[in-house]
Amino acid sequence: MDLLKQHLRVTAALIVREMSTRYGSKPGGYLWAVFDPVAHVAMMTIIFQALARMPALGLSFPLFFASGYLPYTFYQRMCSFMAGTMRANKALLSYPIVAPFDAIVSRFVLQLMTDVLVAILILFLIIKFSGIGQPMNYTGMVEAAGAAALLGLGIGTVNIVLFARAALYEQIFGIISRPLFMISGVFLLPENLPEPYREAILYNPLVHNIMWFRSAIYPEYRADGLDKGYALEFSLACIVLGLALLTISMRGIREDRL
Repeated sequence: MDLLKQHLRVTAALIVREMSTRYGSKPGGYLWAVFDPVAHVAMMTIIFQALARMPALGLSFPLFFASGYLPYTFYQRMCSFMAGTMRANKALLSYPIVAPFDAIVSRFVLQLMTDVLVAILILFLIIKFSGIGQPMNYTGMVEAAGAAALLGLGIGTVNIVLFARAALYEQIFGIISRPLFMISGVFLLPENLPEPYREAILYNPLVHNIMWFRSAIYPEYRADGLDKGYALEFSLACIVLGLALLTISMRGIREDRL
């Protein structure tokens, strides 16, 4: 029990530190982290309204884009933030009381809180100003967003070690991740793609997270091909692999040999 209390105190202190170092030195601080994705949704909505007459689902362009963009950001921002955990806390890891696991939990909690606030704000603004009255499955939205965040946690944790061990891998991962925004179903419905592209895109677990989130917003959306089990199993496998790599590399991380 005492050990658990110690980890909770350390984690809480690390969350405060992360907030200070990440947002305290920037103009607008924490508000900018919230405003940036809101502005992105507004900008992309204007672009898509100019290119297409109707969204693939429903009547609202902002809602359709947000239904794909929000779960994507739960993954992408979490993955990116988690991958830099050890670099950002390298000095603190020299103290025996601070475990790498504490640093990971603190970053996960902080990023999750930020993304939840962003999602609530974006959906509130869209519903309020678009006059949307359709029923939504808020429980399903929370589950899908949580699954996307777990995917970001898993891949980000794996990357903590792999980025430290191989600088080339970090560059390759960055290159591979760039088109992910376009091929994860943010702008389109996977079931509208012809074969074999539809089957190929469903191997991407993020596609299932986005379909899951979208099916909670649109009651009429059937989400053909959605496999929630696959999305969760993939995320949990990445988390287990990441924690295993961290355990093996713990001494090297503390001694700064990676």
